[in-house]
Amino acid sequence: MSNIIMSQEPYVWPDIEGTTRGQAVEPLYNKVPHAAKGDPRLYELLALTDALRVGRAREKKIAQQKIKEYFDE
Repeated sequence: MSNIIMSQEPYVWPDIEGTTRGQAVEPLYNKVPHAAKGDPRLYELLALTDALRVGRAREKKIAQQKIKEYFDE
């Protein structure tokens, strides 16, 4: 989502093991960062969900479309 959400800093989930610094987004559940590390598809869906939560109108529209595409497959 970093190529879709336009901000000065990337949005990140707070994670001790994380390597990227940026604007913290509180995950929906505290184990989200750990669970998403091993599953790229889960990571993308959770990132899209966060775009709905913190994004502006443009980002929300893109996230909605991408989520719809996932479920249309």
